[in-house]
This record gives sequence, C-alpha cells and structure tokens, in this order.
Amino acid sequence: MYHTPVLLHESINGLDLKENGTYVDVTFGGGGHSKEILKQLKGGRLLGFDQDEDAQKNVISDSRFQLIPQNFKYAKNFLQLYHALPIDGLLADLGVSSHQFDVAERGFSFRFDAPLDLRMDVKNSLTAASILSNYDENQLADMFYNYGELHNSRKIANVLVKARTEKPIQTTGDLKQILTSFFPKNQEHKFLSMVFQALRIEVNQEMEALKILLQQSVDMLKTGGRLVVISYHSLEDRLVKNFMKTGNLNGEVVKDFYGNIQTPFRLITRKAIVPSDAEIAENNRARSAKLRIAEKI
Repeated sequence: MYHTPVLLHESINGLDLKENGTYVDVTFGGGGHSKEILKQLKGGRLLGFDQDEDAQKNVISDSRFQLIPQNFKYAKNFLQLYHALPIDGLLADLGVSSHQFDVAERGFSFRFDAPLDLRMDVKNSLTAASILSNYDENQLADMFYNYGELHNSRKIANVLVKARTEKPIQTTGDLKQILTSFFPKNQEHKFLSMVFQALRIEVNQEMEALKILLQQSVDMLKTGGRLVVISYHSLEDRLVKNFMKTGNLNGEVVKDFYGNIQTPFRLITRKAIVPSDAEIAENNRARSAKLRIAEKI
C-alpha cells in the first residue's frame, strides 16, 4: 500500500459530510481520505492537492474529483480558479507519508544511506544537502532549534560547519557519522528524527505553508464548514490549536465588550483526538498523530 491513512474514520466523521457538498483534501497522498470522502458523496465535489509527483500517480478516476498538483498554500487561488468556493470542509493530514519514508532515494528516512534530498516537490532547487552546504552556522543553529527543538543546536551547527570544510555532507550516512557524538544513550532514533524533521521543514517551508493555509481557511469555508487537521509534532499542533481557538496563529485571545472570545471558529474537539492503541500497533506513523476539528461560525 502506498500509504495507510491515519485516523481515517475520525477525520471523515469530523468533516460532517453533506451528500452534495464541496470538500478539499489538501494532502492527497495515497488517496485514502479522499476515497472515503467520495464514498459518502452522492453528488458533491472533491478537490485534492499534492505537490509530490509520486502522489499524483494515485489520481482517482471519478468525475466528482479534481487533483491539483500544487502546494496547499495555493489552495485559495486554485479553488477560485476552479469555481469551488466557498467549501463545506477542508481536511489536512500533515507531515510525511509512509511512502516518502520508504523510498530510500528521497532521503526522508535515516534508515537508508541515501542522498540528502527531503524535497516533497522535486522541482524545488533547495535540498537538505544544499542547506548543509550553504547555510551559515547561525542559520543552521536556528533551524535545528526552531524546527527540531534541539537545545544543543549551536554545538551541532558548529560541528557540521567544521565537517563540511573537509568533505561535503551529501548523504544521510554522512550526516549520521558526523553527528554520532551527539547521540544520547539509547535514543539515537529520537535524536535523528529531530534532526531530519528540522531539515525537512526547512527544505519544504512547511510551517510557512501551514500558516498560509490556516489563515486562508477562514475565507475558503462556508459558515458551518469544517476545518479538520491531523498534525504529527508539537510545532504543527500548536499552530493548529491556537488558530482554531482564537483565530490567530499566536493564540492571542481577543474578547469583545461582553468578554466573548472573537474567533471565526467553534471548537468541535476541545482536546485533540489521538489514535487507539490498536491503530498505533498497525501503523507506526499514527503514534504521534493529533486530530483537531473546528467549525466556522
């Protein structure tokens, strides 16, 4: 299977599907969520977004479905182009697909010795290798601290800058060898996950794209429309939680004269929905997943 969708039924239920509604799956991937949405539409319309060429090969043959091969930060513009606004629901399953992790040459996984690529859109020129070659020490340190939440980011950056003067850092194996001394005892996997997360977020500008999507969702959704987001790390989840609760990315609560919070959304989930133990056992990617749902008011 290309990709096993996480929290499938919970997220589809969260959309509160209308048989003739218009919906958007901004992270099409293997099409698992999209196929489930189409099962529950009698008429209606579904538009999917995915910038990954591998995902685009999974296009669904259905007159009600349109796949748009673009980053979801452009969703509003393309939905206008396709006369699809306003929409009844938007689903985002963030992060990396299991397929991307499993294809060695994409460089998403440190399980393989492969080129340091990590691009979701292979047409982009920026790769993890080019970041490690060209960013200065402060830029590298900030990236590992902000996106990997690594508190020894300055030491890591210093070691990488020194290492690249002797030999280019081109593969996942090169990077792992240089960082061996930083591996915490029995926590090598966790440390490398944080390093690769930071690189992946920077390569694909994931946080900026998510911010744009959340801000545009207010204009895209109808009153009563649902915003459904699955996140996989605290950086994503914090943005989603703040935006759904307050209508802004900083989580700053703004109240009216009567003390009512001024926000365009009503929370459907007060706390994040997490996968069951059974789902985690079957799909390791589900381990860190959090689902949040809000309705536009």
